[in-house]
Amino acid sequence: MDSAPPPQPRKGRGAVTNPAGRYEPHVREGVDDGWALNDGDSPPRLATVVTTERARTIIARNASPDIGFDQSINPYRGCEHGCVYCYARPSHAYLGLSPGLDFESRLTAKANAAEALERELRAPGYRPRPIMLGANTDPYQPVERRHDITRRVLEVLAAFRHPVMITTKSALVTRDLDILAPMAEQRLASVGISVTTLEPELARTLEPRATRPALRLETIRALSRAGVPVTVLAAPMIPFVTDHDMERILTAAREAGAVNAAWILIRLPLEVAPLFRQWLEAHVPDRAERVLARIRECHGGALYRSTFGERMTGSGAYAELLASRFRLACDRLGLRRREGGDSTLDVSRFRVPPAPGQQLSLPL
Repeated sequence: MDSAPPPQPRKGRGAVTNPAGRYEPHVREGVDDGWALNDGDSPPRLATVVTTERARTIIARNASPDIGFDQSINPYRGCEHGCVYCYARPSHAYLGLSPGLDFESRLTAKANAAEALERELRAPGYRPRPIMLGANTDPYQPVERRHDITRRVLEVLAAFRHPVMITTKSALVTRDLDILAPMAEQRLASVGISVTTLEPELARTLEPRATRPALRLETIRALSRAGVPVTVLAAPMIPFVTDHDMERILTAAREAGAVNAAWILIRLPLEVAPLFRQWLEAHVPDRAERVLARIRECHGGALYRSTFGERMTGSGAYAELLASRFRLACDRLGLRRREGGDSTLDVSRFRVPPAPGQQLSLPL
């Protein structure tokens, strides 16, 4: 039998296929048996399915020396935004699901995240350090509108006066300004908005269910006006796809009120590399090999190296050029360069509030 024809992208989804995860015992490969269905038509829409789980703990900890924080919370597994380049896709393999279409359509919501967080913050040995909300998947992805898990987590953090950093590419974050603005006034909150490109058509295929670029800039403006410090994340920079937009992104974000900036080179760990190749072949086939060749230049001939200090920026002439462009643009615009964390947040305000039914303590 002949090989199956190239898969067609699904409307509203980033990954083109749904390959088996690396831990699965079987791999399926399509072939053309002459009975192709929907020949010539786009594949049918893929519905999002959300299951719930009860987390035993909610604060994840890491010792990575190059990300600027060591505590994070991810209210959801998987991400409906569908960003084809998402470095978190391989985590779905641990669930027996595909890092491809499953990652963006078969999600898990941690329904008791707020309760688990309160329990951990009340533990006698807990010591406050800034928490990153959304280090792996976006805490304001579309399903948050129905589940409100991120909002309930923020309510707990506000009650404990615990500092939080948020990373998102969703305008939904402005829904919670009633919590974030008072926290920011006490130096307890900051938000990073990821802007990959200013081209709406490109964004629609790269990150199909994320907020469109123009509205992300309005989100920066709304947060800034409310007193919430905003970092613009020019990320990921993709050679010959988004890299030409770096200065425009930084300029537009600064005009909208951003005060800090960061950038990241595209990361292609594990299953992300073949998924991204399929996206290139489906959407920009004329540039596919050029893009991959330039990425390899930044990782010593490989599509990705996980070396601390280089995994997010790469190395070599092209990576150095991007870093130089970023530095010069930030200096010209008056943007502070930020490396992952936020040293301006105040951990000294942390207090454990009385539990329900607990008598208030009297000042001495």
